[in-house]
Amino acid sequence: MLHNNLLAIEKPVRYTGDEIGSRPKKDAELRFVLAFPDVYEVGMSHLGLQILYDVLNREEGIAAERAYTPWPDREAQLRSLGEPLATLESQTSLAQADIIGFTLQYELSYTNILTMLDLAGIPFRAAERGVEFPLVIAGGPCACNPEPLADFLDAVLLGDGEEAVVEIADACRERKRSGESKQWLLERLAAIDGVYVPSFFEPRYHDDGTIDAIIPLHPGYDRVRRRFLSNLDTAPYPTTPVVPFLKTIHDRVSIEIGRGCTRGCRFCQAGYLYRPVRERSPETILRLVEETLRSTGYDEVSLLSLSTGDYGCLTPLLRELMVRYAHERIAVALPSLRVGSLSQELVEEIRKVRKTGFTLAPEAGSERLRTIINKGISEEDLLRNAFEAFSNGWRVIKLYFMIGLPGETEEDLVGIADLARKVKLEGKRAGSGGEVNVSVSTFVPKPHTPFQWEPQITTEETVAKQRFLRDELKKRKLGLKWHDAPLSFMEGVFARGDRRLGAALAKAWELGCRFDGWGDKLNRAAWHEAFAACSIDPAFYHRRRGLDEILPWDHLDFGVTRTFLLSELEKAWAGEPTGDCRTGRCTGCGICDFDRIAMRTTDPAWQKGSAPATAPPVETDAKMTMRLRYTKTGAMRYLSHLEMIGLFTRAVGRARLPIRFSQGFHPHPKFSFATALSVGVESRAEYLDMELIPGPAPEEVRDRLNAALPEGMRIVEAVVIPPGTPSLSVLMDKVRYRIILPEEAARDLAARAEAFLARDSFPLQRAKKGRIQEYDLRHELAALTVDGPALELTIGRGKPLEYAAAITGLSPEELADARIEKLDVLFKESSILSIQGMCNGQ
Repeated sequence: MLHNNLLAIEKPVRYTGDEIGSRPKKDAELRFVLAFPDVYEVGMSHLGLQILYDVLNREEGIAAERAYTPWPDREAQLRSLGEPLATLESQTSLAQADIIGFTLQYELSYTNILTMLDLAGIPFRAAERGVEFPLVIAGGPCACNPEPLADFLDAVLLGDGEEAVVEIADACRERKRSGESKQWLLERLAAIDGVYVPSFFEPRYHDDGTIDAIIPLHPGYDRVRRRFLSNLDTAPYPTTPVVPFLKTIHDRVSIEIGRGCTRGCRFCQAGYLYRPVRERSPETILRLVEETLRSTGYDEVSLLSLSTGDYGCLTPLLRELMVRYAHERIAVALPSLRVGSLSQELVEEIRKVRKTGFTLAPEAGSERLRTIINKGISEEDLLRNAFEAFSNGWRVIKLYFMIGLPGETEEDLVGIADLARKVKLEGKRAGSGGEVNVSVSTFVPKPHTPFQWEPQITTEETVAKQRFLRDELKKRKLGLKWHDAPLSFMEGVFARGDRRLGAALAKAWELGCRFDGWGDKLNRAAWHEAFAACSIDPAFYHRRRGLDEILPWDHLDFGVTRTFLLSELEKAWAGEPTGDCRTGRCTGCGICDFDRIAMRTTDPAWQKGSAPATAPPVETDAKMTMRLRYTKTGAMRYLSHLEMIGLFTRAVGRARLPIRFSQGFHPHPKFSFATALSVGVESRAEYLDMELIPGPAPEEVRDRLNAALPEGMRIVEAVVIPPGTPSLSVLMDKVRYRIILPEEAARDLAARAEAFLARDSFPLQRAKKGRIQEYDLRHELAALTVDGPALELTIGRGKPLEYAAAITGLSPEELADARIEKLDVLFKESSILSIQGMCNGQ
C-alpha cells in the first residue's frame, strides 16, 4: 500500500521529486549530491545550483542529485520513522553518495548543514570521516570565509564552479577506482585551482584572541587563489532546468547576462568576489531565453547581473526580447537596476507586457555618505528614475537603504526619510500618487572588501537607529521594514568568524537551533548558551580589526589585492570616489591579467532586427472553450490546488497552445477547474475548461498537453463545448470514490457499512473560513459498496475521509494511511449534450 506519511506534514511536494527537468540516473559510477541548506523553495530559486546540476549531469557516469533541508515537521517525521535524508532523484541516502556539495549562500544557514549531515548518519567533523563516507565540500559566496565551517568540510571551492566541479568529480572517480586513501584524495583536490582543503592549514592565536599565524601544513600550498571562469559566453547554461511544482521565491526563467561589477561600492562583497566583469553576448542570451522558455513554460524572464543596468547593450536587447515575446504575454524583469542606469526607453519596454517589480537602492541618505561607500549616484538621478517609473504606471517603488555604514551620522538617517519623501512626491508630480516602501538592513562588514576592518554596530545601536528612522518616516507618512537586529548580529559573527566558532555551531545545533535565517526560528537563548559553553564572546567578531592584523581569511586569495583594499579604505575616509573601470582607467585592483582574466563586455551599438520567435496571433475576439478530463495519480496527488494552477500555466506555455489571457495588471491564461481536489487524493476524473483562440483540434490539444505534463498527469479526453454551456461546478452532481483502508481499519467493514446504511441520518459540522458548515452524511450518500478493504461510495457534499470515519467509527488520524481514489464524476442529465462521452469516465 502507498503510505501517506507526507500528508501529515506541510507542503509535501517539497519532498516528492519527479519535476519536469529532473534527471534521475538509475546507474551511475559517481553520485554527486547538490545540497542546499535551506527549504526547497529557497534552494530551487538558486541559479547556481541549477547550473551545476546541468553541468554534472551532462557528464557520462555522473549523477547529480538534489537535497534540501527538511522543514522541522519533516525532520521530526524522518527521525520518528528512522529514515535517512535522501535525494529527490533516486531516494539515495546522502550517506551512500560519493560527494555532498553544500551551497553556502547565507551565514545563518550553517546549522542546517549539520541537520542534513545528522539525518544522513554522517559524522559532523571531517577528521572523523573515512573513505566509507562521502566527501563533504562547499562553495558559494560564503566560501570566501569558510573558517567557521572548517572542521566540518573536507574541501571548499573558491570562486566559479562550472569547470572546477567536474574536476573535483573526476578526482573522486579516480580515487574510487584506485582504492586510494582519503588523504590521497585531499592532496589530489588541493592540486585543483580554486580548491581549499582546510585541514592543510592550522591557525594559531594570541592570548587576546587575535590570530598569530595561519600555518600551511603542506609545502607549496600556502595560499589558495579563487577559480576564474574566463568567458561567460561559452559557459554551460541549463536551458532545461528543473521546474518545481511548488511556487518558489523566483518563479521564472533566470538568465545571467553578466557576472561581476565594476562600480566598486565599498560595502558590496559580491562586487569584489565576482570580478572581473564578463558579459554574455546578446545573441547567446536570446538563444538561451528561447530554449529555456520552451522547455519550462514560464511567463517571465529575469535578466540577472549584479548591476543589470550596466550591461553594454541592455536597451536594444530588451527591445528585441519584447519584439519576440510580448505577444505571448511573456514579461521581462530587471531585478538589479542601478539608480541612474534607467532610461525612459527601458521603462517603456519593460511595461509592454506587465509592470514587474521596481526597486531602487540608494543605500545611504546623503551625498556625503554615498561618496564614502562609493555608491556613485546622485539624488537627481534617483528622483528622475522615480518620476519615469511613476509616469509609466508603476504604483509602488521599493527603496533599499543600509544603516550602520562607516561614517554614518544622525543626519544621514534623517536624509533617508527626506529622500523617501521626495521620491513619493515624484509620484504626485507624475499624477499617479505612487506609494513608496522603505526597507533597511544593517551593514555587515564583509571579508574581501575595503570595509573588512571596520566594526559592526551593536544590536542596541541597530534597534535605536531603526526606531529613530521609523519615527522620522512616520512624520512623513511613510512606513519602514527592517532586517531584524539579532539576525544581523549573527550574520556579522559568522561572516568574519574563525575556526573557533565551529564548536559553538555544533553546540547550538545540539540545543535545537535550525533555520536561523528565518526570523521566527532564531533561538537567541540557545545561541547565547552555546557561545557561553564554548567560552566565546560573539561581539569579539564585530570589533574593528587592526590594519596589520591577520584576518581569518587572509590565506584565501580572491584576486583583489590587500594593497588595493587598504587604498580604498583610505579614500573612503578622505571622501574620494573611485571611478568605474568599465568606462574609465584601470583602478589597479589586481584581478585582471589582461589575457585569460580580463573584462569582457558587449558592444553598446549592437542591434538586431528580427521577426518574433513565433508569429504573433491575429488579433481576434473569436474563442473556443475546450473541456478536458485528466488524471492525477502517483506523486501528483501531493499537489495542492494552487500548485495545480501553476503546473497547468507552465504546461500551456510548454505546449505552445493559443491560450486566451485575462486582462489587467498581470494577465493569466484563461482556464478554470471544476473543483479543488484535496491533497493526497488520486483522481481519474478531474475536469478543466480552457479558453483558446480557435485553431487546434481537441486531439492536438490533448497530445500537446500530455507531452508537457509530468508523469501522473494525463489528459484523457478533450472536447469543444458550445458557447453558453454552464460551468463545470454547476453541472456536477455527485462524485464516486474508492477508499482502500489499512488492514486494521477494515475489520468488519461490511457489517459497519450495512449499519451506516441503516441509519436515518448522520449530521456533521465542519468549520470553514470562520463559518460552521452543517450537512448530513447519510443524506448525501447515494451509493455504498464494500469490496474487501475497499469502500466505494457515491456522494454529494462532504469529504471521502469524513465518510470513512463515520462508517468505521475511527478517527481521521487512525485512517491516515487510507488510499483515496476519485473514480468518476456524475453530471446532471441536462449536461449530456455538452460533455458527450465524458460524463461516464470513458
